[in-house]
This record gives sequence, structure tokens and C-alpha cells, in this order.
Amino acid sequence: MSQEDERVYTINLGKVLLSPDNQRAKRAINMIKEFARHHMKTEEVKLEEDVSHLVWSRGIRRPPRKIRVRMTKTDEGYILISKYQGEEVSTEKDEKKTKPEKIKSQVSKLKGILTHKPEPAAKPEPAAKPEPAAEPDTKSDSSSSSSKDKGVKSKPKRKSKN
Repeated sequence: MSQEDERVYTINLGKVLLSPDNQRAKRAINMIKEFARHHMKTEEVKLEEDVSHLVWSRGIRRPPRKIRVRMTKTDEGYILISKYQGEEVSTEKDEKKTKPEKIKSQVSKLKGILTHKPEPAAKPEPAAKPEPAAEPDTKSDSSSSSSKDKGVKSKPKRKSKN
């Protein structure tokens, strides 16, 4: 196949949210087909099952906001839309290469922590002794007496009917 026969696109499906929530996945499928017709200039479009499963994976109400697909023009004259897997394969290989390195660095960090003896913690200073309870009471008494001196009147108590 020539380079023009196969293209990779990221399709923005954000406008799907404008349709009623019980029709969003259907609308997403139609948007993907419209996008393919517009960009590949062919009327016949076929979706692979993987793409359909990807759109419907979270149900009819919550399709993905974006989808990455590979569009291929076939010899029969229709467009085949398949799930793009180029990036996923390369990231898996990178993860396999970096996992042993990450593990080794984590093990060395843990060894350093285990062999390092922490310094003895400084003894905490004794907490300040609480003041005697009588002293705060005298302050409250003096404050109440000073409020009486200032001319603040307290509310009279109600008499009981008994």
C-alpha cells in the first residue's frame, strides 16, 4: 500500500456531548464515519469491531472525547477504520527496557535506607507546667467584677410561678 492509502488520525468527538445522552455512542460512530468520508474522499466506510468496542466501552452515554484511528483505503474502494496501535506497542517495549533499571535504583535506595542508622532523636523538652486552676478563676472573677464596675447591667432573672 502506498502512503496515501493509509493515514492515522485523532478524531475529536467532543461535539457528541451536544446530543442527548442516550444517543451519544451512536452519534460518535456516525461522526467517525463522516470524518472518514470527508478526509479520505470515499463514500463507503467500514468500522472494525475494535473501534466499535472502544467507542461503546463506557456505554451509550459516555463515549470517549477523542479516538486515535488508522484509516486505510482498500482495493475494493472502501475505507477500513481500525484502532491505531503504533504508540501502544512502542511504550510497552520502553517499559520492559526501563523496568529492570527502575527496580535496581529502587532497591539501591531501599538498601541505603536500611543500612543508614538514624541519629538518636533529641529528648523533647518537658511541656510547660500548667498554671494552677485557681488563678484563671480569679481572673474571670475580677473581669466580671470589673464589668459590674463599668455599669454593665445583667438581665434580671425570671421569677418562677411556683
